Amino acid sequence: MAQCVTKVQLTISCENLMDKDVGSKSDPLCVLLQNTGADDHWIELDRTERVKNCQKPEFAKKLEVDYFFERVQKLKFGIYDIDNKSSALNDDDYLGGVECTLGQIVSSKTFTRPLELKKGKLAGKGSITIVAEEMNDKRSAVLQLEARNLENKDFMGKSDPFMELYRQGDGDKWQLAYRSEVIKNNLNPNWKTFSVSLQSLCNGDMQKPIKVACNDQDESTDSDLIGEVILPVCKLLEAQNQVIEFECINPEKQRKKKSYKNSGIIRVRSCKIETDFSFLDYVMGGCQINFTVGIDFTGSNGDPRSPDSLHYISPNGVNEYLTAIWSVGQVIQDYDTDKLFPAFGFGAQVPPNWQVSHEFPLNFNPDNPYCQGVQGIIDAYRNALVNVRLYGPTNFSPIITHVSRFASTAAQQQVAGQYYVLLIITDGEITDLDQTRNAIVEASKLPMSIIIVGVGSADFKAMEFLDGDDGVLKSLSGEPVARDIVQFVPFRQFQNTPKEALAQTVLAEVPKQLVSYYKMRNLPPVNAPNPPQ
Repeated sequence: MAQCVTKVQLTISCENLMDKDVGSKSDPLCVLLQNTGADDHWIELDRTERVKNCQKPEFAKKLEVDYFFERVQKLKFGIYDIDNKSSALNDDDYLGGVECTLGQIVSSKTFTRPLELKKGKLAGKGSITIVAEEMNDKRSAVLQLEARNLENKDFMGKSDPFMELYRQGDGDKWQLAYRSEVIKNNLNPNWKTFSVSLQSLCNGDMQKPIKVACNDQDESTDSDLIGEVILPVCKLLEAQNQVIEFECINPEKQRKKKSYKNSGIIRVRSCKIETDFSFLDYVMGGCQINFTVGIDFTGSNGDPRSPDSLHYISPNGVNEYLTAIWSVGQVIQDYDTDKLFPAFGFGAQVPPNWQVSHEFPLNFNPDNPYCQGVQGIIDAYRNALVNVRLYGPTNFSPIITHVSRFASTAAQQQVAGQYYVLLIITDGEITDLDQTRNAIVEASKLPMSIIIVGVGSADFKAMEFLDGDDGVLKSLSGEPVARDIVQFVPFRQFQNTPKEALAQTVLAEVPKQLVSYYKMRNLPPVNAPNPPQ
């Protein structure tokens, strides 16, 4: 199962609603439904409160949705005039609604549409505005801690101290949030600088107390507490400009000895709050995902006119290539404003001179290789099938280099504005493995991801090698990839699964790949969200 990237909070408001009540205004409520994927079957996820006598409601209750990048999540928002206390909506007036995907909402950030009485039929009055916000606190505390004059807990040698940070749980419980490395045989340790999310440290509440505990590690027995201090997180922030110190207190010794002072000093050398931006921060901040398709037209696919061919289009209008294009494209198109997608073929002889090409535009227009939407890619693919001669070999590097040129231009802008996803659909072994390795290593330095879908029953060991999940991919000269950008998926694993399953698996790694690039480049979202106060 795919894991949700995050939770999204939706704020709903409406304008100019229809007035269905006599002697007063409508009492609107918004219901959120999600499509289950089974035809036109919808389930209710949540609903807002009812706002009395209002044609311009701003609903206070936020609606929460688990967000999956790799799924098309179809949502329906229905606005009802509620005239009774029953939770059933059968007797209530329907003021209109809107159907959309969660991807459309988060990529718009503020999503406004006119209300419809049914799909394609406007209500005549009223509009809905949906504002999406990610719920997670993005901040982390970056801390550098040290200690001085710690009590020695060992008979032979000196203590081996390490530090632990705890968040306050329910009642008197403390929950471990961070543990440092152990520094051997040292009563004046300096621990490595570390980062801990405020979500795990204090649930984002800077006034909440945390416990900083210093312990002595023993190899054969439980660690011994040297001392601890309890303080609010905001106290640590005093170390932004200066070193601050706290007495390291052992509660048991303090209780037993009146003359006890402390078991050493804990020093905070530095503390700063940084923001860990998420995939949604970049998308909602205006980052566009540019989708490019590369299709294998080599002869090993078989004659497209033969039912044995991987390019053969069945009587119901599908083949594995079409299914892969449609599954992935349906998800990713929501993140590209103009819906214009370049699409290329490789490994075919192309008219009019019938030379072999490894990056010919499917629409045969080198000056404008863009297709309008996913349907445009499919139309161009069908047309190309009857106009080219399948040939060979299977070379990936030309099309990877082609997309890399655009990604390189985007990288030079020094903003998180454009990210590129290349989908390659192929039937067999790669011919230019060394050149492809080099091309991937170069692409790993750019705002770019590569998805490879293998169709048919060929041996795809080379694709799994390029994926890099079993080890770091290196160029021919030994240079490793800057980050993992390749995801390989064999189509045969999804032949008997729901159509959404392929897209979920294929796109599962794209969010973290995008974030890893911009983090590597230290680039925040174009419109970075304001941190919580």
